[in-house]
Amino acid sequence: MIERYTRPRMKAIWDLKHKYEIWLDVELHACAAFERAKQAPRGTAEKIRKKAKINVERIAEIEKVTKHDVIAFLESLMDTVGPEHRYLHMGLTSSDIVDTSLAVQMTEAMDLILADVEGLLVVLKRQALRYKNQVMVGRSHGIHGEPISFGLKLALWYEEMCRHQERLRQVRNDIAVGKLSGAMGTFAHQGPEIEEYVCEKLGLKADPVSNQVVQRDRHASYATALALLAASIEKVATEIRHLQRTEVLEAEEYFSEGQKGSSAMPHKRNPIISENLCGLARVVRANSLAAMENVALWHERDISHSSVERVIMPDSTILIDYMLAKVTDLIEHLVIYPDRMRQNLELTGGLVYSQRLLLALVEKGAQRKESYEAVQRNAMASWRGGGGLQDLVSKDLFIAQHLTKPEIATCFNPKYYLRHLDQIYRRVFGRNRQRSSGIRGKGAKS
Repeated sequence: MIERYTRPRMKAIWDLKHKYEIWLDVELHACAAFERAKQAPRGTAEKIRKKAKINVERIAEIEKVTKHDVIAFLESLMDTVGPEHRYLHMGLTSSDIVDTSLAVQMTEAMDLILADVEGLLVVLKRQALRYKNQVMVGRSHGIHGEPISFGLKLALWYEEMCRHQERLRQVRNDIAVGKLSGAMGTFAHQGPEIEEYVCEKLGLKADPVSNQVVQRDRHASYATALALLAASIEKVATEIRHLQRTEVLEAEEYFSEGQKGSSAMPHKRNPIISENLCGLARVVRANSLAAMENVALWHERDISHSSVERVIMPDSTILIDYMLAKVTDLIEHLVIYPDRMRQNLELTGGLVYSQRLLLALVEKGAQRKESYEAVQRNAMASWRGGGGLQDLVSKDLFIAQHLTKPEIATCFNPKYYLRHLDQIYRRVFGRNRQRSSGIRGKGAKS
């Protein structure tokens, strides 16, 4: 199912031919650096660029014999490059090519993900402003607590996604490093200036120090940031699943014309997008654990990480790209039921106003312990079916000593709970908030 919905730009980043194209770019930039160092005749890199042809099938054929993908790639170029082929890969090792190219792919993927997050933020802000004053009941432990607004939920999700945006920018910066330091990382056969030149041309930084590989804490940080983002998407989806339950039904996924919810029950309207997102989050989280296990490699390098990354990096970035597209569409077209929100707010007969009543008593000089007990006594009576809380407390002798009926009525006004929303919204969406929307780095695709 994911393959069917994968957006072409993200899928193209992990296409095998694209990977080989980046490998060729690394080799050509290195060759140009050799020219600058007078290790290759001037014009060698340009001659190779004009002649080189990437043949994925030919590389696969050679790899069946060599059992080594970089050697197969280099040997395949001999078919078209000619004598200049000898200037390729001088003093380099396979990881110089593979790790540097992987960094390019991971930054390209992150640029698309950051664009996705920006799109989600636009929708979240629009919906948060739209439903700013839509009163509903807030819940803790799944139990009615006090009134909130639906816009507040959306503002909270917006702020959380802003934090993800900053994390993702940071891990993009951390992963955008290349290495051409040779077999053990000592630059024994080529100097650091070759690495610096190639990395600059690719829009990367030279890794300050490496052994045979770029250290995998960078990749683990990247995968973990994606897992955290997936967890927040799951959080949003879980909330929508709860709000869509028949007994609640305050919000619902858009149900399109002709859509079916069940093969057996024609009435069903299920939160399938939200459930799908919750399931996919588990995959992205599991991939982050695999990335952490890649950090500890033997000595200067082994390849236990390689097979893992060929799975988890394409999968996690493709899944996150998909999940962001789906959650953005979900929130943009979410169906809200204001009447049901009001009904549910009133479901407990005013119990959600108990704290306001308690504080009003304390403000009037009553002791907190006695006030708590008086409000709780009436709340429990109301819970057992003895009537609405406002009616019951109006007849309570202890409460009547401290509060008039108009003062009691004031405690049951839901608008009181939204009185600081403007301040909260200024914190979240204020025009002075420092949140840059610039996300395009070198190599980003528009």
